[in-house]
Amino acid sequence: MTLRQKVGQLLVVGFRGLDAGPRSPILRDIRAGIVGGVVLFDRDLARESDRRNIRSPRQVRTLVASLQEAAAVPLLVAVDQEGGAVARLKKEHGFPEIPAARRLGEADDPERTRRHAAATAAALAAAGFNLNLAPVVDLDVNPDNPIIGRLGRAYSSDPAAVVRHARAVIEAHREHEISCCLKHFPGHGSSRGDSHLGFTNVSDTWDPLELEPFSALIACGLADVVMSAHVFNRHLDPEFPATLSEATIGGLLRDRLGFRGVVVTDDLDMKAVSDTYLRERALELALNAGNDILLIANNMTYDPRVPSRAVDAILGLVASGRVARSRIDESWRRVLELKGKRTSA
Repeated sequence: MTLRQKVGQLLVVGFRGLDAGPRSPILRDIRAGIVGGVVLFDRDLARESDRRNIRSPRQVRTLVASLQEAAAVPLLVAVDQEGGAVARLKKEHGFPEIPAARRLGEADDPERTRRHAAATAAALAAAGFNLNLAPVVDLDVNPDNPIIGRLGRAYSSDPAAVVRHARAVIEAHREHEISCCLKHFPGHGSSRGDSHLGFTNVSDTWDPLELEPFSALIACGLADVVMSAHVFNRHLDPEFPATLSEATIGGLLRDRLGFRGVVVTDDLDMKAVSDTYLRERALELALNAGNDILLIANNMTYDPRVPSRAVDAILGLVASGRVARSRIDESWRRVLELKGKRTSA
């Protein structure tokens, strides 16, 4: 692979379209080798429309197949299918309904959680997905948290309960050859703000207990992918939010917790990052922090040239020495190893 193609493997991007016609920008970029994966959504936030990528299981299967056919290296095809309020594949589109994590945690029946996860994973596999951006392993420590607690996205405030249910979810997905993603490292459950909307400081609310689900699942080999959060914690890094923090990703997650798998950023379009950092600077910091996949949902705002612009920016960073080529190669190898587990790469 050329360096440009290696960089492309680190990008997972969102796009518009229920199908991918011959003039589709995403199809063009996949053929050019500058996109390593895609993420699908039901809603187009920039247009405030319910028409984005998902209409029915058959339509999604056809869309994904057309994208995969264009790829020299099989794509990661991702979706946020947690259950409850965060389910891109909805019942009205013909997909199985999934209870919110909090409901499952309150019942505290891991076998019930496993059954729902198995139905989810089977539907994902049938539609062509290979990566579910779930489960949430944040602790439900702040019920007024606008993006976790209020939406019922966390299983419990008890780390052991979170691990029980996350294990059931991950094992059920693995039976259907679907990778899972633990989120949001190092913990978003205590926040009082929403990192989609702006700077989110957890310095006075975060507790090291929030690391326990990540640590336990990593230790028992159940972490394929970990998603970094855009939360700021001055006790972990006095300057950068977690996604852009080498101390948090390289130091805490990699060195202290021993995670050797793929780290994916939360959406770099979220305002906790985009309000403060220009795209090139965010890419530089994210890569140097130790993230492997750069997720750009391309949904809060939309630009069909996102992949080429991101790749060009990263190539410029490598050429200038601001990002080492070895850093690209390290992440590229991790991404291909993940693809080897869950695709025919």
